[in-house]
Amino acid sequence: MRNLIIGILFISMWMLQSCSEECEGPCFSPPRALYFEILDKSTGGNVFTNGSYNRNEIVIVDLDNQEEVDFAFIDGTGFDMISINTIGWETEVVNYAINIGSDRIFELYVDAERLSGDCCSYTIYNDLQISNAEYTHDLGWEFFKIFVEI
Repeated sequence: MRNLIIGILFISMWMLQSCSEECEGPCFSPPRALYFEILDKSTGGNVFTNGSYNRNEIVIVDLDNQEEVDFAFIDGTGFDMISINTIGWETEVVNYAINIGSDRIFELYVDAERLSGDCCSYTIYNDLQISNAEYTHDLGWEFFKIFVEI
């Protein structure tokens, strides 16, 4: 048992040392994805799960250049939600409109900054705003519940 504890301590010290002053290889942290669950304001039900909206009608548009933005639709997890993981790979400001069919659900503004330090690159969100919709935000995660009137 004592040898196991000494071994764990040795490995821990070795890992901490390799992460400190010298970088032996690239360290990369991708930007956090943004998740949006769209809920019926009156019932609290997910608008994709209850059939109010069709996931195939989701379009996300960059308001600055009118180009469509890549996103993922996550289903089968108990939550049907939209995931955007294209923001923050570089320092940028984005203005997106999230539409389902002919309905503008909300607009998203993000000021993302890509930084490097301690041998790692990472992204911070200096500002993140949702407009034209009521929502809640799970602090600590980039998970938003957007409330719409059906």
